[in-house]
Amino acid sequence: MNIDDHIKEAIGKTPRNGNPLVSHKFGADPYALVYKDRVYIYNTNDHFEYNENGQLKENTYANINKISVISTSDLVNWTDHGEISIAGTEGAAKWATQSWAPAAAYKKINGQDRFFLYFANNASGIGVLTSETPIGPWIDPIKKPLISRETPGVEGVTWLFDPAVLVDKDESAYIYFGGGLPEGEYEMPNTARVMELGEDMISVLGEATSLPAPFMFEDSGIHRVNDTYYYSYCSNFYKGERPEGSPGAGEIAYMTSHSPMGPWTYQKTILKNPSHFFQVGGNNHHAIFQFKDNWYITYHAQTLSKALGVPKGYRSTHINRLEMNHDGSIQEVEANMKGVEQIQDYPQVSTSTDFAWSSRIEVLNKQIKHNEKRVVSLKSGDWIALSGVNFSEGVRLFSALVLCEYKNLSLQIRAQSLQGPILANIEAPISGQEEWKTVEVDLRISKGTHDIYIILNGGGNSEFLFLENWSFQ
Repeated sequence: MNIDDHIKEAIGKTPRNGNPLVSHKFGADPYALVYKDRVYIYNTNDHFEYNENGQLKENTYANINKISVISTSDLVNWTDHGEISIAGTEGAAKWATQSWAPAAAYKKINGQDRFFLYFANNASGIGVLTSETPIGPWIDPIKKPLISRETPGVEGVTWLFDPAVLVDKDESAYIYFGGGLPEGEYEMPNTARVMELGEDMISVLGEATSLPAPFMFEDSGIHRVNDTYYYSYCSNFYKGERPEGSPGAGEIAYMTSHSPMGPWTYQKTILKNPSHFFQVGGNNHHAIFQFKDNWYITYHAQTLSKALGVPKGYRSTHINRLEMNHDGSIQEVEANMKGVEQIQDYPQVSTSTDFAWSSRIEVLNKQIKHNEKRVVSLKSGDWIALSGVNFSEGVRLFSALVLCEYKNLSLQIRAQSLQGPILANIEAPISGQEEWKTVEVDLRISKGTHDIYIILNGGGNSEFLFLENWSFQ
């Protein structure tokens, strides 16, 4: 059989589109951290839930106790760093039961960059973890909630969740959080709060202060442009009449101030509900960040679950450009599947779980020479693709580390598309269940920038090939 006959189609994210960011798993409530020329996206780790009869059910979020992390240097090729175990007996914060809606920040403390991951323990409080890197390992430094019902100033906050963090230019830091609707108070719920963080980033100072956000529902966001602070949030789903100029249902709106603590002036909405763009709705959650002189907004939508035929509350992360006007106002965002442009070439060497597009793959942990690493699991017809690999010379050696337990499996390398020119066919040596082997092949490819597709051929649906790092040397 010709390999073209059984290459599996992409679902959710198709080549040349940038959204959703990955299609091999879900990710919700995205938060962006920019550090050393990379963007790290932290997500609520949405995963399928089933009832007692084994049938897929609506996402209840009740069993989510991990945060997933992906990162990029070019906004198109993404590295899957896996999941952070946060809540429960196997997690870093054993006092917590869930981990939702992360926020991340870093700050130099005692001469060293320290990283802080804030998370919601359902809607009952906010915890914090610390690390020496953006991807961990993470520890719980206080072994209790950072913000709880006993925190001064949170009286009247329905939901203690959805944190956002700002480290200001003077190194002072602030945490924004809250949400929910007291009965009948749709127009001004008064459930958003801000507090100053201590210098250690793992304590709070003083009392939480209210943010007067019209039709507030959830999803705090914060960023600063010059001397203006922008607090953004998701509006509630009140079905009654709204005053002119109010945010619509489930939209991202923003307010501005000249101080991180306020006072605040309401401005307008900048992102409609996902239903407006993708014909599948749900809640709206976002973060705004700057990367290499441009502004972006990351948000979630049920585009992957819709493509899978199960739009039951399982969400995926997107990114689009955010345009600022000269007067400091924000233009309305047009969410789409295209996403953003690749801002630089891919550097020819993979970090094992890098790809722009894929089909039906899994990413999991495997032991490699006594170290646990993230690897890609492929079945026949599965594939991964890299966008915009820059070949400065005409001849390249492709090298990869593989684990193959079956005969008749091979990797096919193609350029530009799944039906593009074949650069190489590589027979995968049988290596048993534990022995990883290096495969190499010469590629002849023209100078310039090319998309590269790596496709598994042969075998059946029960036969796997595990792929670790690969490179063009």
